[in-house]
Amino acid sequence: MLKRIVLAVLTLLVLPYALIFFYLLPFIHPVSTLMLRDLVLLRGYDRRWVSLDEIAPVLVQSVMMSEDGQYCFHGGVDWAEMRMLVEDTLKGQATRGGSTIPMQTAKNLFLWNSRSFVRKAMELPLAVSTDFVLSKRRLMEIYLNIAEWGPGIYGIEAAAQHHFKVPASKLTRRQASLLAVSLPNPIDRNAGKPGRGLRRLAGVIERRAQGSGDYIKCIYE
Repeated sequence: MLKRIVLAVLTLLVLPYALIFFYLLPFIHPVSTLMLRDLVLLRGYDRRWVSLDEIAPVLVQSVMMSEDGQYCFHGGVDWAEMRMLVEDTLKGQATRGGSTIPMQTAKNLFLWNSRSFVRKAMELPLAVSTDFVLSKRRLMEIYLNIAEWGPGIYGIEAAAQHHFKVPASKLTRRQASLLAVSLPNPIDRNAGKPGRGLRRLAGVIERRAQGSGDYIKCIYE
């Protein structure tokens, strides 16, 4: 019995690393653990997969400037940011998430939502492996197609249609920035009905995205 339990645990630990190679195939459209949860609970969800070429570049720029400005330059984890996060945590100070896009992608694909050291410890090697195996374009494509943008709203196409009644390819710079700044808390931050604080954050990201040329070369070279 114990042997079977150990084998099952090892299989669950190894499976995500095997799936990363499976996700190299461009016709595979991964789903997130939150999407699977919604299916199990019979809630359903809205997700419409689109290729990166069908997503407005202003959205990609806005998400990168909001979520992970060093996306093209790190190997899955921004270790300088992570070191500062650990130091602030040990000092008892309030901290930001510190998650890169590969880390968020790994969490969304294979793990669960919580701020725990166990999840973070599992997330780091998965993020490094995901970034190593997948190209930056493919990784970004997967992230933008599984990210949550509201209750039951997953992926940028469903989000653009839900919040602005336009396809992802037609998003304006302001709409893109509003969607980007809603990502950290898509349940409370409604991109389609932003409050003053969200509009202010979107304005900051909009300006950063306009000057993001060198930061996005790994996507649009």
